[in-house]
Amino acid sequence: MKTVKDLLVEIRNASELVIDLAYSSVLYDAEDIAEEVLELEAKFYELLNELRTIAALSVRRIEDAKKMSAILQIANASQKMSSAAGDKSALVLRGYKLPKDIVKLILNRSEETIIKINVPENSQIAGKTLGEVKFQKVTGMRVIAIKRDLEWIFDANRDTRIMKGDVLFVRGDPNMVPRVYEFVLGEKRELETAVELEIPELDKAVDTLIEMKNLSELAVDLAYSSLIYGNEDVAFEVVYLESLVDNLKFELEKLVLFTSKKLSDPSTLIPILELAHSSEQIADAAREIAEVLLKKMELPSIFKDAMKRANEVLTIFTVCENSHLQGKTLGEARVETNTGMHVIAVKRRGEWITRPTASTRIFAGDVLIAKGPREGEKELANICATVTKQVP
Repeated sequence: MKTVKDLLVEIRNASELVIDLAYSSVLYDAEDIAEEVLELEAKFYELLNELRTIAALSVRRIEDAKKMSAILQIANASQKMSSAAGDKSALVLRGYKLPKDIVKLILNRSEETIIKINVPENSQIAGKTLGEVKFQKVTGMRVIAIKRDLEWIFDANRDTRIMKGDVLFVRGDPNMVPRVYEFVLGEKRELETAVELEIPELDKAVDTLIEMKNLSELAVDLAYSSLIYGNEDVAFEVVYLESLVDNLKFELEKLVLFTSKKLSDPSTLIPILELAHSSEQIADAAREIAEVLLKKMELPSIFKDAMKRANEVLTIFTVCENSHLQGKTLGEARVETNTGMHVIAVKRRGEWITRPTASTRIFAGDVLIAKGPREGEKELANICATVTKQVP
């Protein structure tokens, strides 16, 4: 029988995976990925039922019940994310497609994009595992799924072997796309460019949709970070982000109504509305996770232990005086390239920078929240630490 810790690890990994896969299914109109998302959603119910059973069997005292209540609230919030992902994929299975020009815009303007790339026979990574080639550290992007002939691999990890002919679905910073192509294909290639849409309201609606997606997923990462580190400041930022996503949803709905008057077939806008609703649900779930801390609910130590075993780690570091980062932008310091860690937020003198970019300059005293591969955590710690000067 699985332990609570095992189930928490599975729920954490699966919730992140199902969100990524659902988004991929919509962007690439992939029915097979959409069907897998719905299967993962069903798996969520099984995991939750198993967790509830173990929780009921393990409670002996009121104190134990209170701790388990916090665990169940986190699990239920994760289920809400899974349901939101299922709603996205249902769009594909019902035949609702995003217009290609909108897909291009999303891929180009998103803070994190998803690309599809075939592994050629002469690729340097063919026949090797993701860990052996240090895929995420080298490229700054993460393989979220692999299609091999008619089979799918949805739980790719460092031990997963890449074979020639594989189709990789890779997620990460759009600026790193040329590096991925060069690493996999051995040739330089840019992400396909997109132009502004002819209808200004629709163009703005797409930007708003991207903003909602970015903020909702950021809220999830910050919510888990707040619990792992017991940081109420981070938890309150999640509450703010959830409120912001709600406001953006109303703005997007207004823009879509304006746009519908100018289209011969307004039904093409349905996916935009559904994606916005999904992002709102994910942000709501993030708030529920953060509220575990804000409501002073006690978490058992197994939660933090479980989060350390997740596929990607969430970590917080303070930038020290005379560190390699002091006074440099994230791009100049090549943080993501050198460590594989993606800085998702920066706190500076009580203020939050929730969407740092390559041009964001870092100073001593800044608090960085980052996520990425386990092996990159130590390297990020090193570049945040004070550089010891050699005494001649």
